[in-house]
Amino acid sequence: MKQSVIILLVSLALFGCQRKSEETKKQFFLPPATTYNYVEIDSVKLFYRAAGDQSKPTIVLLHGYPSSSHSYRNLIPMLATHYHVIAPDNLGSGYSTHLDPATTTYTFDVLADYTEKLIDTLQIKNYVMYMQDFGAPVGYRMMMKNPKRIEALIVQNANAYLDGLTPKRHDFFRTAQTDTSQVKHDFLYRLTGEDAIINQQYLFDLDSTNINIQSPDAWTHDLVFLRSQKDREIQVQLFQDYNTNLIRYSKWQKMLRNNQPKTLIVWGKKDLKFNANGAKAYLRDLPNAELHLLDAGHFAAEEKTQDIAILILEFLSKNEIR
Repeated sequence: MKQSVIILLVSLALFGCQRKSEETKKQFFLPPATTYNYVEIDSVKLFYRAAGDQSKPTIVLLHGYPSSSHSYRNLIPMLATHYHVIAPDNLGSGYSTHLDPATTTYTFDVLADYTEKLIDTLQIKNYVMYMQDFGAPVGYRMMMKNPKRIEALIVQNANAYLDGLTPKRHDFFRTAQTDTSQVKHDFLYRLTGEDAIINQQYLFDLDSTNINIQSPDAWTHDLVFLRSQKDREIQVQLFQDYNTNLIRYSKWQKMLRNNQPKTLIVWGKKDLKFNANGAKAYLRDLPNAELHLLDAGHFAAEEKTQDIAILILEFLSKNEIR
């Protein structure tokens, strides 16, 4: 009898410990690990970060200037808890191959072609597309080829309307294309230098009260890939090509209007380069889009990572993309 009681007590104790252990485990949650990968396409290597269950819907994160997939280092694990996430580096940016701009002319057509080949190589048929800055002209070129491939759009300070540009900014892009003088070239080249990257990009639309929200890791990483004259010339060529995007805005708008993709707009309203009027303009063609103006600047994903992650997860869940 005593032996039976002892066995029962031990069993209860072990069961209690096991249950307590299981409850303790539930209190901890770790996101999937991010992997760092290369794919060789047409004799160049394209780098991409990946995380999450490949059986889940895929989110493709397209980066802007002067950054790379590094700009999504904090967002990736938050989204990968529920989705498969891919963040590529553009050709000529980050860890992807930097072809010599003396023999390769960098255009947004070229960037879009390589990014699309990467996604095809990874056998991703349909995906959610997140675009920021340069990500828009890359993403919209891809979307124009096959709009139905995009399950949803997430637009973060990614311009597709002249409303989002001041006349001065519009003129900047126009003259970058049309003014072929050495003086203009040298001006564009200076914009790829250290001071311009830090103060005219990352800190440009931040004030003294929130300047410490911007991690110096962001520009430190970018500047590593802008050390050589060739690396900087790549970005100059993209500046010179940027006006081709403005010329295509009306076509992109028509495509959005005709296809009505599920769209989430999360826009740093303090952005002085692509202002909030550009975010609101989307509603003309996408009246059902969800719009959130955040207390952030151009690099909202750096400043408001958690807020954006929550908005994305809620949006995709509401639209039954899960």
